[in-house]
Amino acid sequence: MKEIGGNKAANLYGLVLAGGKSTRMGSDKGLIKYHSIPQQEHLYKLLERTCDKVFLSMREEQQSGMDNDFNTIVDQNEYRGPFNGILSAHKTYPNAAWFVLACDVPLIDLKALKNLADNRNPKKLATSYATKKNNLPEPLITIWEPEGLKRAISYLETSESTCPRKFLINSDVELINPKHDELLYNANSVSDYEFIKSKLEMTNEF
Repeated sequence: MKEIGGNKAANLYGLVLAGGKSTRMGSDKGLIKYHSIPQQEHLYKLLERTCDKVFLSMREEQQSGMDNDFNTIVDQNEYRGPFNGILSAHKTYPNAAWFVLACDVPLIDLKALKNLADNRNPKKLATSYATKKNNLPEPLITIWEPEGLKRAISYLETSESTCPRKFLINSDVELINPKHDELLYNANSVSDYEFIKSKLEMTNEF
């Protein structure tokens, strides 16, 4: 346990969500190279500089091609949607807080990740990035506290919704705005990919 602002806080583990089917993109989003290496590896290395330990969340069939240098947690398929990977990690290490990061946010950088970690509030159920435009939590760029994930399990048992954003909206969470909203941009399609590539080529601002 660590102290944050005088409060005991759970150790912070990083989780790169790389188990999605990438249907809209047409190819594995975790393997796209925006920064010279596969995106899932790029984010993994950034989280290594922010967290106590880092894991890739993936489907079982994805493991065979993974380098042994990366820790992995296989989706247990107990839940639908993004909660599947997040709660598979929680059940593996239930006492850890999880810095969850989707593999489709190519403009996020180390400074932004450290900013979220530095502003973590362990008294809340989670600490989430939220765009200035809508100020809604981004559940896949969020530090989930152990208690928050315990409550998420109860929520899924009693709610028809499996949406992690809806859970966070109705929970006691800390919201942090990034310097630029575009840092949180999701690249889910080929047109998104082309936009991000042009953005990275045109500016070093991010």
